[in-house]
Amino acid sequence: MLLITALLISFACNGQNQKNNYIQLETIKLPAGFEISVWAEDVPNARSLALGDNGTVFVGNRQGNKVYALQDNNKDGKADKMYTLAEGLRMPNGVAFKDGHLYVAEVSKIHRFKDIEKNLATPKSEIIFDQFPDKAHHGWKFIAFGPDGLLYVPIGTPCNICEPEEIYATITRIDVNASVIKPEIFAQGVRNTVGFDWHPVTKELWFTDNGRDMMGDDIPDCELNHAPKKGMHFGYPYWHAGDVKDPEFGNKGKGKDAYTAPAAKLGAHTAPLGMRFYTGSQFPSQYKNSIIVAKHGSWNRSKKSGYQLTRVILDNSGKVQKEEVFAEGWLDHASQDVWGRPVDVLQLPDGSILVSDDMANCIYRISYKK
Repeated sequence: MLLITALLISFACNGQNQKNNYIQLETIKLPAGFEISVWAEDVPNARSLALGDNGTVFVGNRQGNKVYALQDNNKDGKADKMYTLAEGLRMPNGVAFKDGHLYVAEVSKIHRFKDIEKNLATPKSEIIFDQFPDKAHHGWKFIAFGPDGLLYVPIGTPCNICEPEEIYATITRIDVNASVIKPEIFAQGVRNTVGFDWHPVTKELWFTDNGRDMMGDDIPDCELNHAPKKGMHFGYPYWHAGDVKDPEFGNKGKGKDAYTAPAAKLGAHTAPLGMRFYTGSQFPSQYKNSIIVAKHGSWNRSKKSGYQLTRVILDNSGKVQKEEVFAEGWLDHASQDVWGRPVDVLQLPDGSILVSDDMANCIYRISYKK
């Protein structure tokens, strides 16, 4: 059992009036009527986000080893308390909340913090499963509970491109209440997903996937995928983005039609991570049931790509109509300077959204004024 006495930090975040040296909100462009502010500053390497029943926002961490909980107690649209719930963990990127409990994913383990919102100052955790692979390469995890009540846990490839063991390049799911937990493979051929959500009407899974590197600036595209059922294969390592045959492993696989093509291509090396369906009523009605995607941005492209939020619009049949830029300005295209990298998206009860940034070490709030 992991026992950590929480570190409680009280702080004020005054949006555009007070910000650290990295945050440059004046550069962010949004559609008319939208506003961006800093919801929380000084959240080191802020990554995946989850929301508790009482409004607590839980924040995972990849480059560090801590898990945080933040609260806006005075309801002014800015966090005013931060707890450190755990430390000394290995890439605790993934956080999920269900039935009062917080679940945290390390590379190979899943922790459960029972009744967490009642115990923020004295958190305790138990390890409920510790048999996921321990490879660090793409080993950090985004986790979330599906409509079936199961916890979905991806297992990224331990490489840029390879033909790994069956458990890798998958999205698995587990019953966290089972006496003996055994991961079930839900989807295969998934190189590295760090964000997924379920359609609010169909309850079907959608997820982002990061394309392979070292094939040039413009191929292959990163992907937005749709998995309405168990057992689908999305092509890795044989095919990328539906129609790009891998030069090393393509001949070992089947023809491209044997694999599921992406629902949308999201650009080469844009690194789409968090994605959420927007279900609130604060934004204009046309935003309902569309997807907000956080593109973390390229790391090795000769001219940077990503570093933005986009909106993916679906038609009435659930097919992608188009993708459009929703928020940009973390990247200066002319100078190629970058000051922030969006990671995850979380909708708050009032219909605004939070966006984590692991470079500027903060969490933004995007709202709409009618």
